[in-house]
Amino acid sequence: MNSVCVFCASSFGASSLYREAAEDLGRRIAGAGLRLVYGGGSVGLMGVVARAAKRAGGDVVGVIPAFLRYAEIPETEITELHIVDSMHARKQKMFDLADGFISLPGGIGTLDETIELMTWAQLGRHGKPLLLVDTLGYWSAFQDLMRVILEQEFARPSLSDLYRVVADPEQAVSALLATRSSAA
Repeated sequence: MNSVCVFCASSFGASSLYREAAEDLGRRIAGAGLRLVYGGGSVGLMGVVARAAKRAGGDVVGVIPAFLRYAEIPETEITELHIVDSMHARKQKMFDLADGFISLPGGIGTLDETIELMTWAQLGRHGKPLLLVDTLGYWSAFQDLMRVILEQEFARPSLSDLYRVVADPEQAVSALLATRSSAA
């Protein structure tokens, strides 16, 4: 485990606790010696996690589609920025650069990225860990939906193995580091 991709909002959300969790996560990623890969923007939780990681001495790699350069405004305090042609190319590039994934609370873009990773794992395209940070119980409705999918037999029981919900950034980084240790 050398790098982690963080999926999160391009807005701040309704509570300052979301921003605090993003900042904490960025610092912890850098403190663990992991490279942060993220969506490249300077706005919302994306910008918070990137700046926190960089200020804590970490390497930060952003990936942003050309058409979003003016909406998400690329972060200038990062190590490296990749400008790609599309959202699909962004997700593929972030996937290629990362050894594991953390999803913070976010909107439909964050859900899209999270679900796509789960789909790829279900189809056997990767075995990289995916952790969902449950700030303010954000992922509880998602877990309820996953239970309904299982109860209605739209997925195999292994659906539950495709991701792990953790309470906070500390648990997320610890879980990733544990996968690095077990892979060694």
